[in-house]
Amino acid sequence: MGMEFDSRDLSWIEPNKTTRDNVHERLGEPFRLGVDSGKVTWTYGYYKYRMFGTTCTKDLVIYLNRDGTVSTYTFSTSYPDEKQVWKNRTAP
Repeated sequence: MGMEFDSRDLSWIEPNKTTRDNVHERLGEPFRLGVDSGKVTWTYGYYKYRMFGTTCTKDLVIYLNRDGTVSTYTFSTSYPDEKQVWKNRTAP
């Protein structure tokens, strides 16, 4: 479910600078829209559910300021290859 997205380099997301239009141009239509603590959220997700074997998921949640810029974001993954890439990182 969802649409695959590149999560190797998220440094292009700059708080208070990257706009909602920049995010949309780069990632397309969000999988989910919502609100968290008064901020609009756009969620990009990619999920491989399996009856047998390991289910893998990844989410990128973008929190938007009222002016349409990115406030902050969170990324999480359970894909083994991505976990290995992110394991020792200290920056996006």
